[in-house]
Amino acid sequence: MIRGIDHIVIAVRDLETAIADYSTLGFTVVRGGRHSGLNTHNALIAFVDGCYFELIAFPGSPTAAAHWWYEALQQGGGLTDFCVQSVSVEDDAAAFRRAGAAITAAFTMGRERPDGYRISWELAVNEGDTRGLVPFFIRDITPRDERVPRKRIHHNGAAGVQSLAIVAAGVKSIGLIYEMALNRCGERIERDDLQADGVRFALGRHEVQLIAPRNGAGVASERLRTRGPSPLEVKVGGGATQGLLDMSRAHGARVVLA
Repeated sequence: MIRGIDHIVIAVRDLETAIADYSTLGFTVVRGGRHSGLNTHNALIAFVDGCYFELIAFPGSPTAAAHWWYEALQQGGGLTDFCVQSVSVEDDAAAFRRAGAAITAAFTMGRERPDGYRISWELAVNEGDTRGLVPFFIRDITPRDERVPRKRIHHNGAAGVQSLAIVAAGVKSIGLIYEMALNRCGERIERDDLQADGVRFALGRHEVQLIAPRNGAGVASERLRTRGPSPLEVKVGGGATQGLLDMSRAHGARVVLA
């Protein structure tokens, strides 16, 4: 059972710069620490709905450079991947695996916070062509409130993720994976602002939109041309102001306050 989007991965080149920039955008940013087994470090932007943004950087490690998120960073970074919170990682991963996604078996991973507290969790990740298009899965071993920052109030009023839009050349095949894994059909949507159409699926309290460009113009088409199939936009509700945030300060991520 998928409870909702757990977190959205935003790959950045320099973590300290990203922390400063997202703070300027009105977010409360908390340093997360370093991951075990993969020399990466992160900072987190948590929302009252329980979801969070993970700003992740790769400080020159050959091990980290082998990760596909690092490859995405070389193409511009920004929105890269997303994770869902699962009651049963094995069952949810198996459902997507049967539907055609190359999801790994679950394995344990962890992070040491700046205060020395060690967090651990279980992951099942995507290793196939659908990386970034279907979620990876997490179940906490240590308490989730130790992994997700308790500071969840932001100067810009952001309260929680409403939707994540993912662009692909066509939505039929990827949509079929979601339909088979979730055992329900997607709902047709039109995104005139992105010049794209597609389907949406509820993942717990959040929404994932799978969209394809209508033509060779527009935001969706440009993203597909420059980055290939990938997450395109996240909408965050509760903002004191509305609209697209400065993408340069958001390190390439298209974040819309709604």
